[in-house]
Amino acid sequence: MQRMTCKAALLVGALTAGALTLTLNATAQQKSLLQKAHAQSADVAITFDAEHSRVARPNGNGFWLKGGSADAAATFWKGLGLAANFTGERTDNAANGVALSKFAYMFGPRYTLDTAKYTDRYLDKHDMRLFGEALFGGVHGFDSIFPAASGVSSSANAFSMQLGGGVDVALAEGFSVRALEVDYVRTSLPNAGSNTQNDLRLAFGVSYRFGK
Repeated sequence: MQRMTCKAALLVGALTAGALTLTLNATAQQKSLLQKAHAQSADVAITFDAEHSRVARPNGNGFWLKGGSADAAATFWKGLGLAANFTGERTDNAANGVALSKFAYMFGPRYTLDTAKYTDRYLDKHDMRLFGEALFGGVHGFDSIFPAASGVSSSANAFSMQLGGGVDVALAEGFSVRALEVDYVRTSLPNAGSNTQNDLRLAFGVSYRFGK
């Protein structure tokens, strides 16, 4: 158990480092990208995630995957834009001591509603940004047991979809708290059953906005 806990800590640490690198790179390049793409604004965020899933059998037990994510989004026209999300999560006990780690990468449209547009101020401490998105991509599952043609495998790749949204509350110039993000996550990792997972993902963290 101690070994598995160390693995989980190393995974979360690696994900956090990767998220910070992504955010720093986005910060360094954001102004030129906005000018080239004529975007109105862009956001980057780092969050802590908890995702609830269930074992694929009748009355299968539920479990929580925990980890982190980094996402970036650009708004182009009247709140409409594009978003990208990268998420890594792990549990040491999905069922009977079997661990599960996964990394998902998804892209798609996002709509953002800025409450500052309805006030006389911009990004004051009371302003919020509400967003909804539909993201599609892939997921890589590893350090677990997946049915395969040759018997079982320790890793697998599959389709991933994320539908949901959240709210960012402004703190200071450009910085916000992602107070809550709620998503429905559907993946198609093999599980000797329906080969689908229908999960609930909760996230919170910090974000930074560039542009208007």
